[in-house]
Amino acid sequence: MIYSAQVLVLFALYLTVFVLAVWATIDAATRPAGAFVSGGKRTKNFWLALTGAATAVAFVAIPAPLGFGALSFLALGSAVAAIVYLVDVRPAIRPYSGGRGGKSGGPAGRTPPRGGW
Repeated sequence: MIYSAQVLVLFALYLTVFVLAVWATIDAATRPAGAFVSGGKRTKNFWLALTGAATAVAFVAIPAPLGFGALSFLALGSAVAAIVYLVDVRPAIRPYSGGRGGKSGGPAGRTPPRGGW
């Protein structure tokens, strides 16, 4: 009985990492490339490659009825990549994404500051 509970918890954890990685990849794909530069973050292609690789590794790490159960030790890296994107990059680029996901005009009607030199 305890073994079954452990397997279900492990499966839920790996599935959660996979869902986070998919969410990060889809969000990165829908943001404009200029938003990443304006937000002072790495390029869109960098984040798409990182979150896409995280999604692939997270899928492979899911235990067997859905995934392969291989490379499970790399699922932690997938979780880190997805979480860094979702809690650091996504809020930074949101104001520069046009009408999607942020207030247009920034706080109090001001435009957000531009990044870079």
